[in-house]
Amino acid sequence: MSVQPFISIVIPTYNRLLELAELLQSLANQTYQNFEVVIVNDAGKSVEEVVLLYPELSCTIVNLSNNQHHVQARNVGVELSKGEYIMLIDDDDWIVPTHLERMIEAIKDADFVHSDVEIVNYKIEAEQRIPIDRKLFAYHNRLEDMKVFSTFVPSGCLYRRTIHEVVGLFDKEMKHYWDWDFYLQVAGMFHVKRLPVASVIYNFSETSSNESKNMDSMRIHLDRLSEKHQLGLLPTMNFRLLLEEPAMKRREAKSERIWNGVGVISRLKRKPIG
Repeated sequence: MSVQPFISIVIPTYNRLLELAELLQSLANQTYQNFEVVIVNDAGKSVEEVVLLYPELSCTIVNLSNNQHHVQARNVGVELSKGEYIMLIDDDDWIVPTHLERMIEAIKDADFVHSDVEIVNYKIEAEQRIPIDRKLFAYHNRLEDMKVFSTFVPSGCLYRRTIHEVVGLFDKEMKHYWDWDFYLQVAGMFHVKRLPVASVIYNFSETSSNESKNMDSMRIHLDRLSEKHQLGLLPTMNFRLLLEEPAMKRREAKSERIWNGVGVISRLKRKPIG
């Protein structure tokens, strides 16, 4: 019997106890269970009570004494991780039960695998996020297209930890575009594969979006990304409007949709803290 590869799941978090509980519930529901969870609390509220609700998960909590922001928090998690493979995921997203099983199979002939996602708008009722609507986010990942606009969603991606030995850690100076930067570095040197299955649930609340407020900051970091990778002038545009552009429509790809549309009921929902 072959030994199952060991995965480190790195989660940066900041004051999202409800969302983190749902993510941990989705990890507890995985059909593939040979993994550890490294949670980097970026100087936010204690997450210990949420983690204690999931004793079957092998969790390490790293409490940062001062807020270092999400990119550096990921770097801390990566450096402390032990797995042969690393999976990144944001604290407000989650994965369907077969995600890890599918990804570990897909990476056998690759170095880096990312899946398609479902973008979900939600409302919060009684300590639970209730999905309101959903949109498939699935696009071909030809490198030249990815240099114009990245459709890479880092949540749920799986890659060999040896990649960091070549490209280093995530560039914290990129801030808004650290994931695009990382993808372009990896795709230029390693075998990247897109798994055409929407097994990551990317949670997006219309009411909490502050994209317009961040536009000036995004411009600065986009210019930095462009200079680093020699991409030329890249436009800053509202995310949803950009997806309606003809060039983006041509990149749309078929994908298997396996999520049943039901939200995650965490143990925090069943046993509120406090």
